[in-house]
Amino acid sequence: MADSEGWVRVAALADLASEAAFPSKLGNRPIALYRLDGKIHAIDDVCTHALALLSQGFIEDGAVECPLHGARFDIATGRCVSPPASIDLRVYAVRVEDDDVYVRVAE
Repeated sequence: MADSEGWVRVAALADLASEAAFPSKLGNRPIALYRLDGKIHAIDDVCTHALALLSQGFIEDGAVECPLHGARFDIATGRCVSPPASIDLRVYAVRVEDDDVYVRVAE
């Protein structure tokens, strides 16, 4: 449940390994959390090309590769950087408070 400012707890900080994906949900929307260079990022977890979970993909050079057809997305910006996908991912604001990770519901 979101607080009055739209923030939802989605994970414990300890759940996020460096350079790895952590699947979560923002309401009914699948999202993936990533810890890269000490910063936490949250993006949609479903590839915009086909229904594949990006959290099951490969991470390299700050991008995640879809495990189904190989489309790549920049984790920090959500930008599609390699076909066959051509639509960017939604990126969510993240904050860490104590040992909890919060994501802001997109407006």
